[in-house]
Amino acid sequence: MRILGIDPGYGRTGYGVVDLIGNRLKPVEYGCVETKPNTPIPDRLVEIYGAIREIIARHKPDAMAVEQIFFAKSVTTALDVAQARGVVLLAAREAGLAVAEYTPMQVKQSVVGYGKAEKKQIQEMVRMLLGLAKIPKPDDAADGLAIAITHAHTAPLQSLAERKLKQ
Repeated sequence: MRILGIDPGYGRTGYGVVDLIGNRLKPVEYGCVETKPNTPIPDRLVEIYGAIREIIARHKPDAMAVEQIFFAKSVTTALDVAQARGVVLLAAREAGLAVAEYTPMQVKQSVVGYGKAEKKQIQEMVRMLLGLAKIPKPDDAADGLAIAITHAHTAPLQSLAERKLKQ
């Protein structure tokens, strides 16, 4: 299973693509979609949308995992991040991808085993779980990978539970 993890934002949208092969995780690609600060929000949204569509087309993931918005410093920031998240979800739906959403606490719990883990702990576990030589940079890319890892840890169990309910 190939998973695209997304940490949405309008300045930086972090992403990570991982393959789940059996019970092993393999990193495929990670990075950030960055938009320029003085660019109008509608133009930034077009950039994010186009970049996510291109990543989906290039990697052909089986699923997308997206972080839910937890908090923001201001209402304006929250609305802008929500709009960025919206164009990410639109790109996924347009590509016919199943989308899973995880809270920051769920990501921390899944990757580190502790729902109040610090950012450095998450980054180090991402590095270890994916067998990387260094912590992925920038932080948003590491977050995208962490979200993909969370789905890799969660999806098989969810699938099993759904099959049991159908029996």
